[in-house]
Amino acid sequence: MNENDPNRLSPEEIREAVSVSVEEGVDIREKVRNLTLQALKTRKLSAEEIKPVINAVTAGISLGASRHAGEVKSALSEGLAGLDEALTKAAEATRLALQQLTSQARDFSESDLSWALVNLKRMEEEFLEGVGEAAETATGRIKLEMKDLVSHARRTGTDTGHKVAETMSALGTKVSATFQESKATGKETAREMSVRLASLTSGILAGMADALHEKAEKLKKSE
Repeated sequence: MNENDPNRLSPEEIREAVSVSVEEGVDIREKVRNLTLQALKTRKLSAEEIKPVINAVTAGISLGASRHAGEVKSALSEGLAGLDEALTKAAEATRLALQQLTSQARDFSESDLSWALVNLKRMEEEFLEGVGEAAETATGRIKLEMKDLVSHARRTGTDTGHKVAETMSALGTKVSATFQESKATGKETAREMSVRLASLTSGILAGMADALHEKAEKLKKSE
């Protein structure tokens, strides 16, 4: 999560890399997912840091689709599916980190959990808002298709949203028990817990991203 991390992509770099992948039209979903995971794993998984990544990815998808020689709707759908997959992984990483911390840390306070859950619940909405904003700046066919896709996603939900709901439900009973046993914490302890959660989540997400990359590489070699 170091801003000086050489592997940390800027929003401009994310947008350009995603647009190239969509424009080329080969393995769009996988490439967009991996680029998003690469960007997320070098950042703190908070709303403030996730939103710029989502905006950059959606802008890249829109730009790439506008240059894509094939079917536009398919390119947009595959790109957004890749983003959805990456955010689902981020939600899963947050769940695993929360489970680990609430089971180990008796000083994990309600305010710590509230901070984590607010960020988690915002993930799907940031996704949909990002697509909506990209649609507003697009033109012609891209604009119409993106608006249609985001409307459909709001009606039916996304994989990210389903994972978030599953996480909230799974943590409910466990969290209540943790609060009954925990002690009130000061601001310094709360800050430390937030840092621990962010660091642990980032580490878990990085492991997921690396595992997906290794699996993809093995499949390519076996073909």
